[in-house]
Amino acid sequence: MSVNAKDVMKLRKATGAGMMDCKKALTEAEGDYDRAVEIIRERGKAIANKRADREATEGVCIAKTSADNTFGAMLVLNCETDFVAKNESYIALATRILDVAIENKVADLEALKALAIDNTTVGEFIAEQTGVVGEKLDLSFYACLEAAYVAPYIHAGNKLSTMIGFDGVVPEQVGKDVAMQAAAMAPIAINKDAVAAETVENELRIAMEKFRQEGKPENMLEKIAQGSLNKWFKENTLIEQAFVKDGKMTVSQYLAQEAKGVNVTGMVRNSLNG
Repeated sequence: MSVNAKDVMKLRKATGAGMMDCKKALTEAEGDYDRAVEIIRERGKAIANKRADREATEGVCIAKTSADNTFGAMLVLNCETDFVAKNESYIALATRILDVAIENKVADLEALKALAIDNTTVGEFIAEQTGVVGEKLDLSFYACLEAAYVAPYIHAGNKLSTMIGFDGVVPEQVGKDVAMQAAAMAPIAINKDAVAAETVENELRIAMEKFRQEGKPENMLEKIAQGSLNKWFKENTLIEQAFVKDGKMTVSQYLAQEAKGVNVTGMVRNSLNG
């Protein structure tokens, strides 16, 4: 049977499927639009099942905030090839899921997968989109951050993102600068108090062993190692790092200069590879 061109375009817009796939679905459904939508979705799930054992190591890592900048979210949507990851429609797909997460202030990955979208769940929607994209898709990471002000940053290429939370509103450029700092310098914590005790103990032990091997006096090892640990804190905690735009000051000093009285309260950093 012949199908209505308007229905084909409507189905294509609704599902993202190719024109020929939409024509075939409408033909199989004998012109029944709702049944055609089901067919497209069923085929997407079937393709997802067939590709389940494929590796999805490419994709995008993106971050965004609510209109009032008080809630930020970040996700990683994986696919199989970089060619697909760079496609504008794929980036738009990931952004749409992120927008839904922000609109509903979703707390974690499982809650996001269970969230409603297009009369299905995000998890099912992604499985269906596998049929449209033609590659295995996997929503592998999600994190959110809530604060008086959240600044997001997506590094060029959509492979690395950061979010920084502040306890007060900061100028947009200041927020971006601190978020870019986290992207460039990969701090493990906001400040030394936020570093896990186990990590601190391990770094101190490594430093003491190093100086022991260098022949430093045993009774001086802990003091010397503590000095080394303090240097490590300056290199690996966000607010104590040298500010990448002006190495003469720390991030903390930059904040004091540009947003007096405001502190960093949260940080999320992730890349496509974790």
